[in-house]
Amino acid sequence: MKFLLFADIHCHASWPIHSTKELEIMQKRAEEEGCDFMIHAGDLCFNAAANVDFIEQYNNFHIPSYHTLGNHDTDRTPLETVLKMYRMPNNYYYFDCKGYRIIVLDPNHYFSDGVYTHYNMADYGNDGALHGWIPTEQLKWLEETISASPYPCLLISHQSFERAADGVHNQLEVRRIINEANAQKPHSVLMCMNGHYHTDYIRILDNVCYLDVNSAVGMWIPKAHDLYPEELSSAYKGYRNLVCYGELPVYCIVTVEGTTITIDGAKGGLLNGITREMTGNGVLDPSGRLTTGDIQSAKITLG
Repeated sequence: MKFLLFADIHCHASWPIHSTKELEIMQKRAEEEGCDFMIHAGDLCFNAAANVDFIEQYNNFHIPSYHTLGNHDTDRTPLETVLKMYRMPNNYYYFDCKGYRIIVLDPNHYFSDGVYTHYNMADYGNDGALHGWIPTEQLKWLEETISASPYPCLLISHQSFERAADGVHNQLEVRRIINEANAQKPHSVLMCMNGHYHTDYIRILDNVCYLDVNSAVGMWIPKAHDLYPEELSSAYKGYRNLVCYGELPVYCIVTVEGTTITIDGAKGGLLNGITREMTGNGVLDPSGRLTTGDIQSAKITLG
């Protein structure tokens, strides 16, 4: 099974990317590689309703193209509308391909006063709310879906199930489900993939490959800067809070054969050589991981 994976392309006028062009590049590569499908790990758009043509370009590609919800996908378009535009059967779902099951999860919930609420219209910033949760009902569904699968499973979500500092709040419960399934039947779950952090990282944890997928376009930084030429910063206000990648888009081809996972990464580099530390934001992300414009290549065989 082979697929093209990308994340956090953030189709929006204020981001420095001509999304249609970059999507065409990825679609052409998917054709050349003979990919079985394409999938993104969330944050396809800041405003789905304002990017209909881009979404339809993705949806209508002759190679099946799947969606994962990110925290920004519902920023300016209601959740139910986004689900219809993305042609998603639900906010979490699964599909089978060539002897593997791909399980798409949705941690885009905040937890407040004992209630899980899905992000909608950028309300995840509500005071007093804890963000990034898998609700109890979805956890039960995940456990049942893995148990019932005749195939090894790969999980994809926007937020991470292994980042201790800023991952999914109840990630230990997700990993318990994964590890118990693997204890009962080895290799029930081979891999977990996520976007969100605009970071490139691979970790093997409890004989499962966790892949932190870099953004297709650049990394967001909290402290603004003015290191890019004025004509860029004035045209795209988003430039001031970005370290942009030089070669766009950044994505990877993932091949799974048996228990071997091959990741064919990309060298995005950095636009104008501007690094994160040059902006005064520091080289490490909140989990203490190096930030780059790349996705590393790797070949991993799980024991």
